[in-house]
Amino acid sequence: MSDYLVELGANPTARKAIKTLGLPVPLPQRLRRGKGPWADRPLADRIAAVGFSEGAALAEPIARTLAAAGAEPHVQAPDTLLAPFRDHGEAFGRPPDVTSNGDTRADLLVFDATGAAHPSDLKPVWAFFHSRIRRLRPNGRAVVLARPPAGAASPAAAAASQALEGFARTLAKEVGRKGATAQVVFVETGAEDRVEPLLRWLLSSRSAYVDGRPFHVGAAVPPPASTPLTLPLEGRVTLVTGSAQGIGAATARALHREGARIIVLDHPSQEARAAKIADELGAALLLADITEASTPAALGELLDDRFDGVVDVVVHNAGITRDKMLANLDEDRWDAVIGVNLLAIMALNEELIPRFRDDGRMVALASIAGIAGNAGQTNYAASKAGVIGYVAALAPTVAERGLAVNVVAPGFIETRMTARIPFANREVGRRLCSLGQGGLPGDVAEAITYLCTPGASGLPGQVMRVCGGMLLGA
Repeated sequence: MSDYLVELGANPTARKAIKTLGLPVPLPQRLRRGKGPWADRPLADRIAAVGFSEGAALAEPIARTLAAAGAEPHVQAPDTLLAPFRDHGEAFGRPPDVTSNGDTRADLLVFDATGAAHPSDLKPVWAFFHSRIRRLRPNGRAVVLARPPAGAASPAAAAASQALEGFARTLAKEVGRKGATAQVVFVETGAEDRVEPLLRWLLSSRSAYVDGRPFHVGAAVPPPASTPLTLPLEGRVTLVTGSAQGIGAATARALHREGARIIVLDHPSQEARAAKIADELGAALLLADITEASTPAALGELLDDRFDGVVDVVVHNAGITRDKMLANLDEDRWDAVIGVNLLAIMALNEELIPRFRDDGRMVALASIAGIAGNAGQTNYAASKAGVIGYVAALAPTVAERGLAVNVVAPGFIETRMTARIPFANREVGRRLCSLGQGGLPGDVAEAITYLCTPGASGLPGQVMRVCGGMLLGA
């Protein structure tokens, strides 16, 4: 279902008329979203302004990311930090501009604050963004890199790091009207070599509906043998549950686009839709009720017959709602939602986890409701919060095998389900985020796809919200 304010805002004449008349109508910026398979140079010709705090440690991965992805870096830094930009600029034919003083319109703003060890060290962060934020182009990206507050050398260092999260979250709310996003990335000492794939993705148009989020890059999962920039999932055996329609279908298509060999799993009642998706993608098809005790074994048999008994990627997308206010919520509705959304994931994993090859990836779908709660959804919110807790506990137990397990929590996504919401409630859902609009199934699929790639090894056990900077929840 189309969003009339986004459509209206895409009309320059309408935007000008509303602004001239002073009408209090917020017109969201149409988001620039990635199309087609991953490209070698997703940041081609984008101007990236880059700044550093004293003692910053990430000049090398930032320089390599920007040069390899095709960006034009404008760098303010001492000579010791400029060397990587010159080296990679020469290698990729994109030498840095070291004369810019903030007066150039930029598409990307990147600040390395890993040297900030005290709140007094935050002033360069303010100065960098203060002088450039008005010139950030529509659909721009801002990323602050820092050391994590946990394990900081002192309370003052922890205060500085945590302050950067508050700064980035607020920045996201201020630039959202431009369709721009802002994030903070906490990089553990020793995990500097893991930050490049995440930075490349966050700065690209693939992350259009991920906004105001903290990311934690660590080294708990061993690094993959390689991190391909294109077709990163080529040949990888990939299961997507609930893949007959909506977010599941969009995810199956996105993963297939990047080279994955897909297994479509959905309920027998969805046979026609599931068969259509499977035929489109040349995928294996399993029609089964994931709450049935026999389903894990049936899945195992399919893997044995078609894929040598192994799996590389699993996306636990299948989910249902049975909404009622708690006083009216009967036992059947409670059992159905907990069974599909949580217990089935655990049962399938008993079969799947031993079958994962090295560098495997697993993503489970939660929801903003599992973080913030939602009236009339005690069963659904409990199940999705349970998914978050389950993944947080599971991730460290499988990390040594190279298996990275994460959660994606969508916010208001334009689907057939949300199209049935009453108009007033739907409008609130759309506008109650920094970007002022609902997301698309493809936005969730892009986040899942990134987390399924080899380059996501630095992000185990985390919750990636795909919510446009929704104002609800943490």
